[in-house]
This record gives sequence, structure tokens and C-alpha cells, in this order.
Amino acid sequence: MTDRFDIVIVGAGHGGAQAAIALRQRKFEGSIAVVGEEPELPYERPPLSKEYLAGDKPFERLLIRPAAFWNERAVTMLPGRRVVAVDAAARTVTCEDGAEVGYGTLIWAAGGHARRLSCTGHDLAGVHAVRSRADVDQLARELPQTDRIVVIGGGYVGLEAAAVLSKLGKQVTVLEAQDRVLARVAGEPLSRFYEAEHRAHGVDVRLGASVTCIEEADGRATGVRLATGEVLPAQMVIVGIGIVPAVEPLLAAGARGDNGVAVDAHCRTTLPHVYAIGDCALHANPFADGLPIRLESVQNAHDMAATAVRAVLDDAAPYRAVPWFWSNQYDLKLQTIGLSAGHDETVLRGDPGTRSFSLIYLREGRVVALDCVNATRDYVQGRGLVLAAAVVDPAALADTATPLKALVPAG
Repeated sequence: MTDRFDIVIVGAGHGGAQAAIALRQRKFEGSIAVVGEEPELPYERPPLSKEYLAGDKPFERLLIRPAAFWNERAVTMLPGRRVVAVDAAARTVTCEDGAEVGYGTLIWAAGGHARRLSCTGHDLAGVHAVRSRADVDQLARELPQTDRIVVIGGGYVGLEAAAVLSKLGKQVTVLEAQDRVLARVAGEPLSRFYEAEHRAHGVDVRLGASVTCIEEADGRATGVRLATGEVLPAQMVIVGIGIVPAVEPLLAAGARGDNGVAVDAHCRTTLPHVYAIGDCALHANPFADGLPIRLESVQNAHDMAATAVRAVLDDAAPYRAVPWFWSNQYDLKLQTIGLSAGHDETVLRGDPGTRSFSLIYLREGRVVALDCVNATRDYVQGRGLVLAAAVVDPAALADTATPLKALVPAG
């Protein structure tokens, strides 16, 4: 017999949890089920590569809401179930164990899975991702017997993990295939700043590094072989090369999409009664000049959840939220507002040597994004510039004596 709910949410991350919360906040009284692949209640993922890996924050403090919250609001949690098929005509989802769950409306918030290496040795013991609690718990269990660690991928997750592990006294090497870290998401001045910071903390940052295979002994990783032939000894390898959006069941059911599932301005997919939100939702973003993109951030998950819920409850409003992100490495707090992709000019505001500065991104003269390192005031005030797509003299943007709020156009 198939259990049926008025609304089924697939995915128990930030987006799925927020969708359930928003439904009850908006007085929705129907039945709600949240189907989660992991055995845990919904929890925050960003601390996994930071405070949780460092041991500074116990798992209980990562929970988005305690168990009692969901019980009191009659939200049925179905943990440990991976959805493998969607039948849009019958309005059912099928789990890996064969169980079926019926829905009136489906909100797909399944996120993605860590992208794996394709080379020999990618599945050896000692090769880890940092995507789930289980990933980090296994990694932490192996740390006491580990001295040398190779991190493959110089994006935020890889660099955050490298910062924590180097502070724990490990010998860490970061391998980045491109000619600078953070190449996909930041301008060169920010990349060079973080490369220097990591090297100053003893991290060996290798750029333009191509991995041939993971070396092994007795089924366990012992090193990373580079295209140059050099082998970097390692008892642990951490892979941070992005995610693969978890949308196969939707695409197989006929939803349009490719690198993600396509949604409209109200988070509707092309399947009837099916919405998608968060990391896996491919949408035309107004802060990317309307280009279709996926955004992997807590902000996007929360705001898309609100958008989908409004549409479900016949109070539709299009998704338009300023993207923001953050990253903590060592004593550096990076806060980003806007999207820098496609920028054609950067303005450096402040001196990186002071470890407090901002990099402002322009596209055709308009302010489109800011990366603010230990510069919270710039981050807060820069939001107005991004919202207004303000055209400002670069010299004024660079002048730290002028508050950014003074440069926001009136009205």
C-alpha cells in the first residue's frame, strides 16, 4: 500500500527543511512528508568542512530544528530513503528499497552528490568527500593515524578543509588543476591572496596539477600520482571537485534539464505538480543577466523554498534574491554578495596586506558582486550597489574613506 501525502519534499537539506517550515508558517494544514537520503534529521551542511571537521561544533548544534519541532508541526520525516524514480502521472515516488510514497505536490530538494574522480583508485579506502555527516565522521576516525593529506580541488570546500587540517597539525597539499585556486568563482587578486595565506600556514598549494591516479597498498590510498610522474605520499585524499545534481529520477520522468532540472521563475519544473529548489534547480537568474545557472548556497535553498511554497499556496511571486555566500578559513571571513561570473573589470578596495579588503566586480560598468575579506561593512553596504546594478566611478569604489552606502543611487 502506498502512503500518500498532500506535499512530499524529497531532500532533507536546507531547502527541503525550509520548504516544510514555510508551509506551516503559512498555515498550510495538509499532510507533509520529507524524504531524506541520510538517516539524520535536517542539518546544516556548511559547517561540515569547518567547525564540525575541526571538532568545534557537535552534530546536535548542526540540526536545523530539533526532533520535537517536526513532531509538533506534524511533519512526517522519512529518513534513510533514497528516491530512485518519479511517476508524474500516478504522482508517486519510489525509493531504493521499493517503497512508494504518493504526493499531491512534489517539491524536489535533493541537492547533489559529491563528484568523484574518474581515475584509477578513486574508490579506495582513505579517499573521502566532504558532503555529509557520514563523510566527515569517517574522515575524523582516520585522522589520528594520518599525517599527510592531499586535497584535490582548490574550491571553497577544499580550501576550508585544508585550513582546518593544517591547524590540526597535518601536512596538507592542495592540488588545483587550473592556474589558480577559486578560479570559477573569484577574481585573480582574491585567488592569489588565498594561495599566499594557505602557503603561509604551511599548506603546499600546487597549481596546474593534473592527477593520473591514486596509488594504493592493500586496498588503501598511499599517494597521489601526478601527470608529471611525481607521487605525493598521502594516508588520506580528500576530493572537492564539485557536485553532480541529484535529478536523474526527474529527468527520467520527462522533466526538462541537463546540468540540473530546469525550473521557471516560480520553481516549477516541466512536470505537472512538481517543483525543484536549491542546488539542483537550473534557473534563469536575474543577477546573472538571466542566464540559466545552478546556485549551491544556503541562501538559494532558503529563498527558492519560499518561492516554491508561495506558488504551491497560490500566492506566487517570482524568484529574485541577491545571491550571497560565505567562507571561513583560518581567521579570514569571506563574505560574497552577487555573482561575479562574466565580470569584465575588478576594483580592489583596501590593502590585502592588512587582511581586510574587498574585491568589487563590474560588468559593463555596473557593480555585480563583491568579495569582502574581513570587511563586513563593505559586504552589508555593497548589497545596495548590487541590487541597483549601480554604475559608479571605479576610483570612488576604491576609496576606503568613502562608505559604499554613499555610492548607492538614490531611489
